[in-house]
Amino acid sequence: MAKIKSFECSRCGEAFAPEPLSTICPKDGGPLYVRYDLSEIRWHTTRDSLIGGPKNMWRYAALLPDAEPVTLGEGFTPMLASRQCRNLFIKDEGLNPTASFKARGMSAAVTMARQYGLKKLAAPSAGNAGGALAAYAAAAGLDAYVFMPKDVPIANRLEVEAAGAHLTLVDGLIGDCGRMLAERKEKEGWFDVSTMKEPFRIEGKKTMGYEVAEQMGWTLPDAILYPTGGGVGLIGMWKAFEELEELGWIPAGKRPKMICVQSEGCAPIPKALQEGQSTSQPWLNAQTLAAGLRVPKAYADFIILDIVRKSNGTAIAVSDDAIMRSVKEMASEEGIFPAPEGAAALAGYKQLLASGFLSATDKVVLFNTGSGYKYLDVMAKYWHLEAFGEERKLPVSRSMGGIIAPS
Repeated sequence: MAKIKSFECSRCGEAFAPEPLSTICPKDGGPLYVRYDLSEIRWHTTRDSLIGGPKNMWRYAALLPDAEPVTLGEGFTPMLASRQCRNLFIKDEGLNPTASFKARGMSAAVTMARQYGLKKLAAPSAGNAGGALAAYAAAAGLDAYVFMPKDVPIANRLEVEAAGAHLTLVDGLIGDCGRMLAERKEKEGWFDVSTMKEPFRIEGKKTMGYEVAEQMGWTLPDAILYPTGGGVGLIGMWKAFEELEELGWIPAGKRPKMICVQSEGCAPIPKALQEGQSTSQPWLNAQTLAAGLRVPKAYADFIILDIVRKSNGTAIAVSDDAIMRSVKEMASEEGIFPAPEGAAALAGYKQLLASGFLSATDKVVLFNTGSGYKYLDVMAKYWHLEAFGEERKLPVSRSMGGIIAPS
């Protein structure tokens, strides 16, 4: 495993000693990156050394902090070739523990919290992050405090309560949850593991980038479509590509276009990109059935926008109706029952093909960030199936490739 050299501020670039554990830059509040001596790692580690390693994200232990992992088997999810689009590949993160990609970040964050001797961890969550924190804290023997909007999908609430975490339901959005946590954390002695407000969730999420490279034979696709709320995964993958280039494991200068997908009901990143802004403005009255995309303002929005621009990517918004058509399309055509966020990425892919931004010959990786099984109540309500036992079939148009939504 890698010895941490420093924490580095993403705004001012200043480096800090890795002891004690920092949250954000004390000078300007910038999120922190974990930095290692990659020249040392390159000397002792090769790509071939991964062969025979564990089939989870800790196969990349040489590029992760030196600590005993708190693991439930997260990572190394399959990347499946689409059955309907020749050059499209679906990275199915719904097969992670707690059924979403949040398991990766929380595995790393909880691992390092235990390493640093912390006992109480807290986070606001639009749903899946709270469940992941609860599960990994339980596995580590730590206390978890989760703040969620009261209208989160019921599965998210139940998994937090089942894991024994302390749950507070908030009449508001994730930003309101974050403010409530911030007001109480000092008095309560909580360590804040909010999105981009501690350095290790990025380290867990960056393993998605390692896996994309390894599963594609140590090459990278032309584009990656990523459903973006807080954006930790997009930022983490960009960091992974930087590290892989420095290690010489992938060719330099051939990174994919990074494409941020949001919902029309909460699209601060596409709006900021279109307006040429370096940061986003809080999205008013955010509404979308894709709970993970209902983030009115990401703390690291300036990093997301910078990566999108550097990669010659883009940011787009899709409607909730398009999202739900894509849920059915991915399930019926690919055999994958996606979370609405993952379906948003498929809707975005179709939109970018139609606009000409992407072509059918481009190799594209699409992230399904979670399992549709965690959104059964949301989907039942949308399809007017409030009574789960009701026998009713949704009409499917094969020629249109999706659901004909009930009126």
